[in-house]
Amino acid sequence: MSYVVIFRSTRNLDDGQLYSEWSRKMEDLVKTVDGYENHFSFRDSITREGVTVSYFTSLDAISRWKSLTEHQRAQQLGRESFYEQYSVQVCEVLRDYDYKPSES
Repeated sequence: MSYVVIFRSTRNLDDGQLYSEWSRKMEDLVKTVDGYENHFSFRDSITREGVTVSYFTSLDAISRWKSLTEHQRAQQLGRESFYEQYSVQVCEVLRDYDYKPSES
C-alpha cells in the first residue's frame, strides 16, 4: 500500500534565496524518513502556483515526516514568508499503472 501527499501552493514574490535554501533542506530531509518512497515537484513561473507530490509507504511515515522539527520550522516559514496560500491532501493509492512504449 502507498500513500501520497499532495502539496499545492502559490509562492509569495521574493528573492527566493531563503526559500531555495529551505527547499533543498526539506528535499534532503524527507529522503531520510523511513517509509519515504519518492517525490516530484513543478511550479509555474508566471502564476507562481506549484505542486509537490510525495509518496510514502504508510500513514505513520507521513506522520513522522510532519512531526520532524526542521519540517515544522519550514511549515512556519511557509506560512510567514514563502506562500500566499497552500493546501495539503493525503491520499491512499488504490491503483498504480503506467504506459511505456515498446522499443522498435
